[in-house]
Amino acid sequence: RLEEFLKKEVDLELSVLPDFEERVIDFSEVEQRMNSLNTIPAPCPPVINPQAPNAATGTSLRVCWGLFSDDTVECYQLCYKPVSNERCSEEQAEHMLKVKETYCTITNLLPNTQYEFWVSALNASGISPPSERAVYVTAPSPPTIKTKKIRSCENAALVCWESRDMNPVDSYTVEL
Repeated sequence: RLEEFLKKEVDLELSVLPDFEERVIDFSEVEQRMNSLNTIPAPCPPVINPQAPNAATGTSLRVCWGLFSDDTVECYQLCYKPVSNERCSEEQAEHMLKVKETYCTITNLLPNTQYEFWVSALNASGISPPSERAVYVTAPSPPTIKTKKIRSCENAALVCWESRDMNPVDSYTVEL
């Protein structure tokens, strides 16, 4: 039956005209709310750089990173902690800094110590996932020369010193 009905031409006419009111709909509130929505996506994770030569002193480290996308970033959140074999200690607590640039110099660190760094980018939409972690090392403390043990002769000198660092030092440079 349906097939026969669909083959027929049907002309429908309404016996009563519909009574529509002419209304003006105000979308200004909806438009205002739509404009207030943040359309900026949360940023991608930054890429932390490996430690650069001469970026460390005995008590400070200069950490650099980059953002390899066109994301809008308001600031960065740099986190770090000392690398330790101990389970949990106060010295191993995580530290966090808010930074505007893509670099930061961290001070008041321990000499000849490894620190783990990671960074996230922030904007109005949220925070990015953290970067990969990078390990930086502060420079060792200068050694203490044992002045009472210094010996010399016409063609040679014997100079003794001791390290003040807990971690072993790879090498020393003696300048004359």
